[in-house]
Amino acid sequence: MHALAPDFAVEDVWSLPTPGGPDELPRLVEAIFGGEFPQGAPRLVGWLWEARWKLGGLLHWDDPGGGLEARVPSLRDRIPADELPASGDPGLDLDPFSPVYLLGDEFAAELANRTVHAIMHLGWVPDGDGGYRGQMAVLVKPNGVLGWLYMTGIKPFRRYLVYPALLGYVGKRWQATTPSPTRPTTAAEPATG
Repeated sequence: MHALAPDFAVEDVWSLPTPGGPDELPRLVEAIFGGEFPQGAPRLVGWLWEARWKLGGLLHWDDPGGGLEARVPSLRDRIPADELPASGDPGLDLDPFSPVYLLGDEFAAELANRTVHAIMHLGWVPDGDGGYRGQMAVLVKPNGVLGWLYMTGIKPFRRYLVYPALLGYVGKRWQATTPSPTRPTTAAEPATG
């Protein structure tokens, strides 16, 4: 990701509560984008989320003219044609994000508006104990003084309210779709029942 977006700054990096096996990145993408966040999050987070979108509408931050292909080109345009994955789209509604790429252990999606061009990067990484887990990084390129003020202003809300709620939400969705481990009964063990 750093080679693709050297002009972006890493804003946040989070370890995700998603223990699993080696090939579960698609499940992680589904856990994050396949639900209805912030529904189920604490009320304050839902209120902040709604307030942000209303304020963005009122101030025209999210108008199409400030987005991808209008204000800034997509990061997909930076990927050489011979390296572009056949599909970067996981087949989910990513709104307000657009997919950049989907590989075996990495996924990137981007959004742009009048305040910022941002990337959500998901990696599926070894956990050090023989398993794997998700990792989320957010990279940003603020749009001028407005973007810098916006990112500075939302930082405490993002760091202490929104991301912890998102991580809890992802953890619950992950656990809800994790198969229960089963241990086969052998002839030497009595069956209980």
